[in-house]
Amino acid sequence: MTTNLLRSLTIMLTLAACSSSRNNNYTSQTQPANAEAFAQPKIGSDRSPQSLMDLPQTEFGGFVLKPGFYEAEFKTYCLQPGTPDPRQGDAYLQQPITGYRKDIVESVLLNSKERNDIDQKNIQLLLWSTVSGSDFNRLPRSVQLDASKLLTSKQLFELKGGVVGVIRTISSTTGILNANSDIKKLFETSINSYEAFEKIAVRREQSQVIKKGVKADQWYKQKENYYVRYFPESYKKVKIQVYVPDGLLDTDNKANNEYVVFDPTGQQAIPAFTNAQRLGIGAPVIIDIVRTVIKINKPSPPKKTTDKPKNSKSA
Repeated sequence: MTTNLLRSLTIMLTLAACSSSRNNNYTSQTQPANAEAFAQPKIGSDRSPQSLMDLPQTEFGGFVLKPGFYEAEFKTYCLQPGTPDPRQGDAYLQQPITGYRKDIVESVLLNSKERNDIDQKNIQLLLWSTVSGSDFNRLPRSVQLDASKLLTSKQLFELKGGVVGVIRTISSTTGILNANSDIKKLFETSINSYEAFEKIAVRREQSQVIKKGVKADQWYKQKENYYVRYFPESYKKVKIQVYVPDGLLDTDNKANNEYVVFDPTGQQAIPAFTNAQRLGIGAPVIIDIVRTVIKINKPSPPKKTTDKPKNSKSA
């Protein structure tokens, strides 16, 4: 019996290691393959960025771009427990949410934009519980209540175990078996210390370089021909800079008769050349109460609303 148990454990660890390797390879492969995507815009070293928050926004919170150099800070969340905290000099790029329960993770991030009343720590605990496959009913009551403000009843049903056996797939989808297992055990003890979960999820060690040749201040050219780059301060916050070249848009600040919209919320920032944290991007750190709203025909990304008609807006 002992031999069989050891054999099973060996197989599980081997599968987890292979999954982790696949995830690392995927991270490096998501970088733009086109050489033009790495072409760097020429911005004067003495040029200071304007606030991204000063730009008009869509009814869904996306930023309607116009020529210029901009930046803003956004709240971020650890989506890959058991990996190092971002350090100064780590290069990051944007990618859609991937992995286990990605639809729920995306909904939490998107809807957090409209719920500034929710503590960032509660959102992080909800996300750790979600990606680790932990028992939703073991979450602190305050986190469960906040979850009901961010998710639909169907999504809450899934988190409460409505989909039989889905939790068993966790080890093959994240590749971070030990950290997720430890987080699940911690939730089962009903410990309410945020720092206890953070200690497991965020490794306080220097990230390892897994790909060379990428600069920390690397700009990434988007398909609409503007540029974006990311500077994480920790797993909790990232500074995002956007550069829109002169001549890219017409006199109405449109390209091909459409506004160019930038909205990182609901996406993830992934490390370009290290094994550091994957970061889910939430709401801006500073929310302007008064803003100029421009309605567009094709909002991107679409807002995922909860069951309750709070703060609903017509498209």
